[in-house]
Amino acid sequence: MSSMTEDRGPLDLTRQIEELRKKSEEAVLETSLVKAVGMNSPEMREAIRTIKNLEIRLSESLEINKSHQKLNAKLQERLTEAEQESIEFHADNIKLSRQIEDKVDQLRKSGM
Repeated sequence: MSSMTEDRGPLDLTRQIEELRKKSEEAVLETSLVKAVGMNSPEMREAIRTIKNLEIRLSESLEINKSHQKLNAKLQERLTEAEQESIEFHADNIKLSRQIEDKVDQLRKSGM
């Protein structure tokens, strides 16, 4: 009669489970080592520095953009005011021109 702990060679499930467990532990260790080495490699440190610098530049660019938008809004307001003043000056010039023509006509009619 055979016992339950008898080794059946490559078909022994307990042996297969133990081998798979060992391979799994080795794979986990290898993955951890690859991650650790990868994260501390000169290339990864340089990439992290580059990312941080780009984040700083992006933040600065966003601030510049906000400032530019504020200045642009002020410039647009001033341009609108200047255009309105120009329209008013033009209208005033037309009125003055008509008043002068009317006075000249009055003087001609009065004989002067």
